Amino acid sequence: MLFNLLLSVDATFRVATPLILCAMAGLFSERSGVVDIGLEGKMLAAAFAAAAVAAVTGSAWLALAAGMAVSVGLALLHGFACITHRGDQVVSGVAINILVSGLTVVLGIAWFARGGQTPSVSNEARFTPITWPGAEAVADVPIIGPLYSELLSGHNLLVYVAFLIVPLTWWVVYRTRFGLRLRAVGENPNAVDTAGISVSGLRYRAMICCGLLCGIAGTYLSIAQNAAFVRDMTAGQGYIALAAMIFGKWRPVPAMLACLMFGFLDAIAIRLQGVEVPVIGPIPVQLIQALPYVLTVVLLAGFIGRAVAPKASGIPYVKER
Repeated sequence: MLFNLLLSVDATFRVATPLILCAMAGLFSERSGVVDIGLEGKMLAAAFAAAAVAAVTGSAWLALAAGMAVSVGLALLHGFACITHRGDQVVSGVAINILVSGLTVVLGIAWFARGGQTPSVSNEARFTPITWPGAEAVADVPIIGPLYSELLSGHNLLVYVAFLIVPLTWWVVYRTRFGLRLRAVGENPNAVDTAGISVSGLRYRAMICCGLLCGIAGTYLSIAQNAAFVRDMTAGQGYIALAAMIFGKWRPVPAMLACLMFGFLDAIAIRLQGVEVPVIGPIPVQLIQALPYVLTVVLLAGFIGRAVAPKASGIPYVKER
């Protein structure tokens, strides 16, 4: 029983990793006052770029750099539309999602002729699991052994990076001058402008942070959790991360806990497939797969009214003359 629970928690960490990275990305963006529905598109574009570069070069690090670069480029495109030209932020984000969803398939067919997919990536071009020192030696020790060898050891580098990003995000947002200005520009951009600080500059820097984190999330999906890019492989995880961030009230640790909740439900759902329930019979696979998305709707419907967004979120800033 304990071992099965550990396996579920272990799977939760892996499933929640892109959600955590994406939620922290959205936190930077929305704390600055820019609503970013395009998390899904940036993550998907990064996944394709990383898989394509890994397949061609055989380097996981070059693939990570490519994924982050493409994601930052889309984040700056979103910023150009919404910050510089004061366009509708939701429309811009949705447009990026639609653009990337089609463009990755078109480029995949043109470059690799595999129906929108990329070739499988070898282990040398992926971020593979890291075994901690002594993990195999203590594996049979009761309680401590499984905790160390199964739960803590055996994840790839990007899983550990995701969980380190959370305290780093907290420190940046709440303990640095940049974080103070970031929170201020999301609440009262007029006051920030009056203090002689560029509102646009701060928001663009937030978008760069958002792009970098989405790039890591997309890279994780295609060359760490998987070994190739598959059409629409993000499967709505950007929207789930956005919901987790809102549920966490735009704070790093609660947002991470919400992502872990989604990840745990997904991990449990995989194990429930084919399980016989008295009277009902086997649980339908489609119902199990829909559970994370149903939970997203339930949480947003129940908590969206109670979560107070930054006051300037979604409102283009017009400098007073």
